[in-house]
Amino acid sequence: TQRGLMPNQVPGRAASVPKAGRNLPVAIGVGLALLAALAVGLLWAPWFFVLISAAALSLAVVEIHQALLRKDMHAQVRCIVAGTLISVLGAYAMFRWQLGLAPTTFAVICVGGTVLACLVARLLLQGPEGFIRDIAASALIIAYIPLMGIFIPLMMVESHGTRRIIVVVVCVVASDTGAYAVGSLLGRHKMAPRVSPSKTWEGFAGSIVTAAIIGAVAVVWCLGAPWWLGLILGLCIAPAATLGDLVESLIKRDVGIKDMSNFLPGHGGVMDRLDSMLAAVPVGWLVLHLSLGG
Repeated sequence: TQRGLMPNQVPGRAASVPKAGRNLPVAIGVGLALLAALAVGLLWAPWFFVLISAAALSLAVVEIHQALLRKDMHAQVRCIVAGTLISVLGAYAMFRWQLGLAPTTFAVICVGGTVLACLVARLLLQGPEGFIRDIAASALIIAYIPLMGIFIPLMMVESHGTRRIIVVVVCVVASDTGAYAVGSLLGRHKMAPRVSPSKTWEGFAGSIVTAAIIGAVAVVWCLGAPWWLGLILGLCIAPAATLGDLVESLIKRDVGIKDMSNFLPGHGGVMDRLDSMLAAVPVGWLVLHLSLGG
């Protein structure tokens, strides 16, 4: 394959395998395995969930790097993967074993250190040609993946952290489900036809209403908080999740691919599953942090 291309991808157009041609049994099997792993981590082993999150974010870094290579943008992917793993795992470790730094402080240090590491690596390993383009690629990936993903361990270390994660995940799932159901039945007005032709304003309204209703139930049941807090949470998470989906779709359309990778057989890439969640987690953390404290 050409440099920067994932297998079975042709420059300037989407991958050749149509969505309808996905292996359904494999997709179901992979989906159930992922669901089981997440359930184990959230319900019984928080450290395992953080480990899975760090691994998924690292794979997402590789996927975005591979996509940007199609535009001849060369990020310092090794530095970014290392920074992602250290920031996510280290922030949780600071809390769990009381290692002397607040998780938030450690996360900020790691993200800043990752930027500096990318600058140094690019400076030492290559010449001035394409420096701005390549550093822009590194900065994009850092801002998109580890900077957003660091809110996972930051939420985990707060009071009832795993329950907060569950509430946010439930709201994102409700948003996606509501958008699909209402959009399929009532969708008429395209939301962003050049980016995601299937998204409609009716579906977006359905995502907001569904996320708000499920959020109101989830915060009462999981956190013992007032129902109106869940309503606010759902109203904030639904637009964020939609934005995350649209941004990832825009990247794929710009570089000419259908799936970010084939890391998850039957599902595509890790980013194809994380897109909504990445944008929603920081919003969920902020709403719950401001309302319930740390």
